[in-house]
Amino acid sequence: MRPELAPFERHGLSDGQLAAMLRTMLLQRTLESRGFQLNRQGKIPFASASEGHEAVQAGAAMAFRRGHDILVPYYRDLGLALGIGLTAYDVLLSLFARAADRSGGRQFPHHYAARALGLQTISSLIAAQTCHAVGAACAVKLRREAGRAVLTTFGDGATSEGEWHEAVNFAAVAKLPVVFLCENNEWAISTPLSKQMGQPDVYKRAAGYGIPGAVVDGFDPIACYAAVAEAMERARSGGGPTLLEAKCYRFLSHTTDDDDRTYRTREEVAERRKDDPVPKFERFLIARGILTQTDIEALKSSVLAETNEATDRAEAMPYPPPAAAFENLYEGPWEPWQ
Repeated sequence: MRPELAPFERHGLSDGQLAAMLRTMLLQRTLESRGFQLNRQGKIPFASASEGHEAVQAGAAMAFRRGHDILVPYYRDLGLALGIGLTAYDVLLSLFARAADRSGGRQFPHHYAARALGLQTISSLIAAQTCHAVGAACAVKLRREAGRAVLTTFGDGATSEGEWHEAVNFAAVAKLPVVFLCENNEWAISTPLSKQMGQPDVYKRAAGYGIPGAVVDGFDPIACYAAVAEAMERARSGGGPTLLEAKCYRFLSHTTDDDDRTYRTREEVAERRKDDPVPKFERFLIARGILTQTDIEALKSSVLAETNEATDRAEAMPYPPPAAAFENLYEGPWEPWQ
């Protein structure tokens, strides 16, 4: 006799969608590991880290309407970009800075853009993307594009920047269709949460702007999906902005250029690893009879094969020619001396 399966709130998600969320999480982690490997091999100059953010990003991506909504992410959103349709090959072209990259090999690694997907160019300036998102949301409202919303993401450190406050305040006053999603991993590079804000709950700031605010477990992809889906639907239907906070944790260094051993202990990270959202979600899906261990191993094999193929294919592509450095900078002839 089959044992009784533990009940759970699906929030309308099918078995296929739940499996797709896990695959996004696995691909995010595999590609991120590949980026660190390539950096250590001297093949790429830089890679950023997002381990610990997989659940919030997979959940948020599932609430995003591809080709309809607009995503304005930050540099730690590899999984979110993958979840809305960016491919492993796109990611590797970016890491290798090849000519076939969507930005022509001109951007930092992990700074993607894909107009067809609704993925707006990532900004390296902390919190600047929130102003860009508000501008896009303002355009959506002025053009009366009903049923469309903007999702913008940022870390807890961004909420200490003036641009973040200006963006939230403007969106609140104008009742713009935008959702502000804070991925609170407790570290603003090397600055802990306790050193940057007196009120550690970011979502509580929403009251000061007169907009809804909510907090969600950033290690639970289903809960993250439900929170983002509700906020996005509110924005699409004219209800204005929402401030969401997903509490998670960054397991790796800020980037490949950072040594997190200088500001936190290995014991702290090991303790937080107990909440690792990837194996946690794997166990959840097995316990509910949605996937078997064999299914999960097949997913992992598929993701690794996709990553390997994308790595080899992207590395074999040529760099952009030197003259391309002057393209897309000026109107008319590209040569600056003309």
